Amino acid sequence: MRPPRRERRLNETREAAGNGLLDRRAFLAESAGALATGAFMAFAPGEAGAAGPPETPTEMKVSGAPLSAYGAPATFEREVTRTLIRSQPGTTGAGASRTPLEALEGIITPSGLHFERHHNGVPAIDPAQHQLLIHGMVARPLIFTVASLLRYPMVSRIHFLECSGNSGVMYGATPPALTCGQTHGLVSCSEWTGVPLRLLLAEASADSRAEWILAEGADAAAMSRSVPMAKAMDDAMLALYQNGERLRPENGYPVRLFLPGYEGNMSVKWLRRIKVTDTPTMTKDETSKYTDLQADGKALMFTYPMEVKSVITRPAPGLRMTGPGLYELSGIAWSGRGKIRKVEVSADSGRTWAEAALSAPVLAYALARFRIPWKWNGAATVLKSRATDDAGRVQPTRDELIAQHGANVIYHYHAIQAWRVESSGEVKNVYA
Repeated sequence: MRPPRRERRLNETREAAGNGLLDRRAFLAESAGALATGAFMAFAPGEAGAAGPPETPTEMKVSGAPLSAYGAPATFEREVTRTLIRSQPGTTGAGASRTPLEALEGIITPSGLHFERHHNGVPAIDPAQHQLLIHGMVARPLIFTVASLLRYPMVSRIHFLECSGNSGVMYGATPPALTCGQTHGLVSCSEWTGVPLRLLLAEASADSRAEWILAEGADAAAMSRSVPMAKAMDDAMLALYQNGERLRPENGYPVRLFLPGYEGNMSVKWLRRIKVTDTPTMTKDETSKYTDLQADGKALMFTYPMEVKSVITRPAPGLRMTGPGLYELSGIAWSGRGKIRKVEVSADSGRTWAEAALSAPVLAYALARFRIPWKWNGAATVLKSRATDDAGRVQPTRDELIAQHGANVIYHYHAIQAWRVESSGEVKNVYA
């Protein structure tokens, strides 16, 4: 007996790389037909018909919940929360929480799941009382209220934000037994809306000889960083909205600096002061921290752009394979140098690679979602992803990264991530 048509199509779908990675073009061409509707079914063909139509569910027999003033996730998704919430000893607000990457899809991070990194807690700021000062090498020192900022022309852009310490645990001698979000979840992506900083600098008549600005926050740590004037006059913005609503307090309410592609702490939250200067200020936050100690004992400073990076989010630690068969591997890639040009995936520990499909839109300084079909045979293997950006930078192996920078640093880890899939379906973090 010949196999069903959808099984014949699946068998005829060409492999793109070793160990079951399928050609994405052939797969996508079939996805609207029998291949997608049959191959991914969790039950055998004909099983639903044999069992008969389902009974009318209980929720169709009673009235639903009332209207609400502000929406909330489904109760069945209550476990999808920020993860690995840790504060420094003796504090409650100096630390970080991470985005559960393995639980999300697409490229936009819900505001309530955006990672947090605070140096002395989240300040409670009344927007009616908050002011922003622009001073220093300017002809007209200015003070802006939040109300006045809201009157300026605004722009909206989708950008990622990544803490420079994201994935820093991967510098350790042994791979951490953590979920994908717990190792890589200090990155999130939102639609940010605000005022281009160059408009305000122009209004203050910033001195043409000034090459830097100092940005300072209104938190108890007075978080502050030096920013090149070239960046300030390019795509920097004062963000007032995130994902269509006013900023959340933990993301900088009522106004934050946002610097696309730069390490996260430079996008200073709760912004209260911008000083125009001719040299970097060398603040405590850019000398005691956020420098990259190299193997030779020297430290790199002002390593602003986040490097090209990717990670498979499904499957990943925190999820489990449910048996041999056809799966869609999915993940995210990003670069502080521009757009993602391509992502390659390996299902045989890097021996062979296939190019994944990038889901539109693919934007500069934004997460890009990649996908590729995989027919898992049930045997243990190692999955990897490797991103390339439009600046031509290719994500390095872990060995290459450590050979170049050493393992003293805790910042800017962006090596290829390997997940081992056991025959049991468990997914583990490995160095491979």
